Amino acid sequence: MDKDDKLFKDTSFSDLMSDIYHNSKKKDRQINQMIAQLQPLIKNASDATIIVPLIKEYMDISVKNDDHLIKLAAITQRYISTKQTISGADGLMSDEEKKQLLSIAEQNYVSELEDEIEEIKRKEDAEERHMQDRVDQAKDKISKNNDN
Repeated sequence: MDKDDKLFKDTSFSDLMSDIYHNSKKKDRQINQMIAQLQPLIKNASDATIIVPLIKEYMDISVKNDDHLIKLAAITQRYISTKQTISGADGLMSDEEKKQLLSIAEQNYVSELEDEIEEIKRKEDAEERHMQDRVDQAKDKISKNNDN
C-alpha cells in the first residue's frame, strides 16, 4: 500500500498527514487571533486573572485535538504496516487467507477510523462551544469590572 492509496472516502494517508499539519497551523492562528481579541480587554490585573486561564484552556484543548489526529495517523500506519506484512508473506498463507485477513483488517480499520473521526468532531464542537461561553463570560466580567 502506498501513501497515496485511498484509505476511505477519497482520503489517502498523505491527505491525513496534511490534515494534521494544516489543523495544527489553523489552531495556532486561532489561538493568536483569540489572544489578539482578548488583549485589548485587559485593563488591570483582575482582568488578566480572568482572561489568562481562558487562553491556557484553549491551548490545552488544541493539544488534545492534535493528539486525536496523531492517534488517527497511528491507526492508519498500523493498518498500512499490517497490509504490507500480509501481502509480503509468501508461503505462509494462501491467497484466500490473505484476502480474508486483509478484509478483516480493513473492516476494523474503517470502524476504528470512523469512531475516532466522530469522537474528534464531537469533542471539537463541545470544546468550541465551551470556549466561546468562557470568552463571553470573561468579557461580561471585564465589562462589569470596568463599569465599577
